Amino acid sequence: MLSLILTHPGGAHKDELLACALLAAAHRVPIIRREPADEDLADPTIAVVDVGGEHAPERHNFDHHQLPADHPPVCALSLVLQHLGVYEDARQFCDWLEPAEWFDTRGPNVTAQWLGVDRAAMNKLTSPVDVTILRRFAKATRLEPGEPLWEILSYIGADLLEYLRELRTRIDFVAKNSELWNLDGHDVLFLPRTEPIQDDASASIGRYLENTGRSGSVAALIYPDRRGSGYGLSRHNDDPRYDFTRIDQEPDVHFAHARGFVAKTSASDISRVRQLLDLARV
Repeated sequence: MLSLILTHPGGAHKDELLACALLAAAHRVPIIRREPADEDLADPTIAVVDVGGEHAPERHNFDHHQLPADHPPVCALSLVLQHLGVYEDARQFCDWLEPAEWFDTRGPNVTAQWLGVDRAAMNKLTSPVDVTILRRFAKATRLEPGEPLWEILSYIGADLLEYLRELRTRIDFVAKNSELWNLDGHDVLFLPRTEPIQDDASASIGRYLENTGRSGSVAALIYPDRRGSGYGLSRHNDDPRYDFTRIDQEPDVHFAHARGFVAKTSASDISRVRQLLDLARV
C-alpha cells in the first residue's frame, strides 16, 4: 500500500494529473508536488509520478522522460494504467488516451500532424474544466484526502477505473444477449430487456460492435429504454438509412429527436418494435 503520491512541482499536465488521480482513487493517500529525493525513489510506499528519471513499477516509480526520443509514445499515465492492469482496455476503449500520449511526448504540432488536423484545432478543444483543474493542481504543494481538489481527482480516477473494469463485463453481456437482424443488406442489433436492466446499454453496444469488427455493417440499434418500459431506437454511426422523425406521430412513440437519429417507444412487443423500425426506413 502507498503512503504518498509524489509528482513534480511547476506546470501541470494531463498525464501526471490523471496518473495521480488513478493512484489517489486506488490508495486514498496525500499528493505532494516537489522534486523527489533518492530515498523517495527507493521507498516502495511512495509513488513517484512523471519525475525521477526511472520506471520501476515494483517500487511505484512511473517516469517516462528517460525513454529514448524514438520510443513509442508513452507517458506517466500510460505507465500507471499498465501497473493497474487496465492499459490495453484503456487503449481500446478510451479514444482520448492515444492522443494524450502523443501530446505529452511529441507536443501539439506533431500531434496535430498525426491526427491530420490543423494546429489551431488543438486549442479549440481546450475546455475551462481542463484549464481550472490543471491550474489549481499546479498551484498546490500538498493535497490531502477530504480537500475539494483531492476529492475531484479521486472521483476522476475512480470513474475511469470503474468504466474500464465494468465495460468488459458489459460488452460480454451484450455478446451473450443481443441478436443481429439482417435486413436488406445491412444489420440491426437488438438487445432485449433483461432484469435488472443494464445501465448505458447503447454505449456498451457501440463498444461491442467495435470490439467484434461489426460496426460497419450495423445501421441501427434497438435497446431497452432505461426511463420506460419500451425501447430506444437509434441510428448507428449516423447511418442515413434510418430517419426516426418518420415515426414521431405514432401513438406509442413518445420521443423522436428533430434530427432523426433516435426515438423512444413505449412498445414492448417485438413485432411492433420491428414495425416502427420498418416505418423509419428511408
